Amino acid sequence: MKVRRSAKVWRGAALLCFSALLAACHSRQAEAGPQIEFIKIPPNAQGGRERVDTISGRVIGARPGQHIVIYARSGPWWVQLWPDQCLIPIQSDSTWTTPTHLGFEYAALLVDPGYKPPPTLDVPPSPGGLVATVKIVQGVGPAQYANVKPLRFSGYDWGVRTIRADRGGMNNPYDPDNVFTDADGALHLRIARKNGVWNCSELHAMRSLGYGTYVMTMRDISKLEPAAVFSMHTWDDFGDEHYREMDVEIGRWGDPENKNNAQYGIQPFYVPGNLAEFSEPAGILTHSLRWESGRASFKTVRGPSMNAVAPVVYEHVFTSGVPTAGDANIVIDLCLVPSHTPLQKEAEVVVDKFEYLP
Repeated sequence: MKVRRSAKVWRGAALLCFSALLAACHSRQAEAGPQIEFIKIPPNAQGGRERVDTISGRVIGARPGQHIVIYARSGPWWVQLWPDQCLIPIQSDSTWTTPTHLGFEYAALLVDPGYKPPPTLDVPPSPGGLVATVKIVQGVGPAQYANVKPLRFSGYDWGVRTIRADRGGMNNPYDPDNVFTDADGALHLRIARKNGVWNCSELHAMRSLGYGTYVMTMRDISKLEPAAVFSMHTWDDFGDEHYREMDVEIGRWGDPENKNNAQYGIQPFYVPGNLAEFSEPAGILTHSLRWESGRASFKTVRGPSMNAVAPVVYEHVFTSGVPTAGDANIVIDLCLVPSHTPLQKEAEVVVDKFEYLP
């Protein structure tokens, strides 16, 4: 015999079912934790103090007292907009918005009270501790690079930096007029005053050359003031291996008592064995880097070439932590660093030639 259920019973069953589904939904959301969504994403572009846009989004499941922190990646990950202006409030409608310097990628962090963001990160931020969740997104559109001044030197096309950059522990302005070639084809880099401020100089090769030997012949720079440092280094904005940075650097890093005025290094420099310091003499010198898979061989010799009879000043081979080639470019830079004795007069470095041998 069939029993007909009343409408009241069916409504009760439906209500129980709906309640169970809602509880399951809330349970799954709780298990998933809070979520960050982006509403407006800035361009995929090289950063700099002069380049700012707006980034915004919303948070699902934020708790009272939590904030958003934004990092933009252009080289390292930089906290936005400044280290003392980085805790972004979440509005009553769960949205957030802030200005940011541009970057190739952007990371939004939902953080608990008491979180103090590091000014920079070499690796992408991740959840843990006071960081509840992280959402990383690529900037909009194809990668854009800051305007550069074109330059031809030693048979290669270079781009001269035109905007500020953080180098050696300082945020330096860069003036493209400080980089030029003379009638003999030699490259000049200067630190010179402009509008009462010291402006530095930098250029980078417009294409990646990869594994091979990089050679640079320079005139005497043994008299550089302690506040100035010159470098030739590899760099990859998108490199996961500490930007694939390897350096030949000349300078006293702000310390006039430093007896070593030159060094070879691979990043990170704080790892034991990743830095080789030496004293560079006066006169014309030639520096080289032979970059192979798992091996980076540096050498400095007296004179204008790397021939077999050139007296060796110093040499060192790294076989641990050597980055793969990737898309690294060569960068030549003359910049200021924090110093016990600030720069007193203009600085100039002359590079007679640059060579690359596969």
